[in-house]
Amino acid sequence: METEKIKILLESIARGGISGAAEGLGYTPSGVSRAIAALEAETGFPLLVRNHSGVFPTKECQTLLPIMNNLVHEAERYKQVADEICGLEKGHITVGTAYHTYYRRLAHAIADFTASYPGIIVDIAEGTSSELSGRLERREADFCIISRRSGNFRWIPLCEDQLVVWVHQNHPCVTLDKYPLQQLKTDPFIQLYPRRETDNSLFFSENGIQPNTRFNTYDVYAAYAMVEAGLGVTLTNELHAHGWGGNVKILPIDPPQVVSIGIAAPEEEKMAPAARRFLAFAEPYFA
Repeated sequence: METEKIKILLESIARGGISGAAEGLGYTPSGVSRAIAALEAETGFPLLVRNHSGVFPTKECQTLLPIMNNLVHEAERYKQVADEICGLEKGHITVGTAYHTYYRRLAHAIADFTASYPGIIVDIAEGTSSELSGRLERREADFCIISRRSGNFRWIPLCEDQLVVWVHQNHPCVTLDKYPLQQLKTDPFIQLYPRRETDNSLFFSENGIQPNTRFNTYDVYAAYAMVEAGLGVTLTNELHAHGWGGNVKILPIDPPQVVSIGIAAPEEEKMAPAARRFLAFAEPYFA
């Protein structure tokens, strides 16, 4: 079974359609369809459900997805090790970060690294810490900058962050220079990334708090704008909190709530050579 066909299938699922996969991989839509049909014939049952909304994995395909992701990852690692033995410098790396604060550092690391290794391509993936740790477990990412999660990977600590509250500058807690934990139950609350597991949702669960949620958004900038408009307060990592400007104040939670930020990565022997080399090169940029 060719791993390229599996890669085409996974790309179709990720993009939700044949055309998107064709565009992303440089194939024609008919070429993608033929590859998937051939894979289904080899497998012995349908792998995709096709309708007007796009394509979705069948239940049988969902069972195979972890194995498929692992096969594609190992095929890439095989190719990179073989290239390394031949003295070549090639590879494809995916690095995830849950915190936009690290984008600039990551971009500088990529720029300096690829100046020496132009044959290595580095992709940046975004998502919550829980989403990215899941991608790491499924071998869809090589390493990720996230808050600490349980999982089958090693942990390289970077910093101890804290959760803070954005409030309007006229909020009464501004005079206290801190935000009492229990007040989250009464103040109108702007929920970031609703229905996802985040540092916020874990914090609420661990402290038995049900916030007075009045608004929801999946965008940090939108949350900030709503706080500035006086619609309520929101909870965020201090890493995200600074450098915005405007009529918003940053208050630490009382008592303080600490979040451990670090790099989650497979053990070195399980990493592809390009990813292992880039992680060693980039780690000082993130300190």
